[in-house]
Amino acid sequence: MFCPSCGSMMFPKDGKYVCSSCGATQEFGAKADVFTTDSKTKQTTVIADNVATLPKTRIQCPECGHTEAYFVIRQTRAADEPETRIYRCCKCNHTWREY
Repeated sequence: MFCPSCGSMMFPKDGKYVCSSCGATQEFGAKADVFTTDSKTKQTTVIADNVATLPKTRIQCPECGHTEAYFVIRQTRAADEPETRIYRCCKCNHTWREY
């Protein structure tokens, strides 16, 4: 996110984007509901809402065919195996993953 006033990079702080140069602020919407379950065998974190600070990528949604989705990367298996990419469609909110 870039500042509309001076063009500098804005960073999220206290539920708003804040410009590092001029101090301008801008709201970015609702905060994410993050649920964490912890057991003796594994820990899982689920993001319940779309958040403006999550990165987007071009990937086709298997449900609606839209070509843009939010994504997060999590290490869901052993450290010597590749990470899991979790996607959420920007249009229909369908969530899927790739290993």
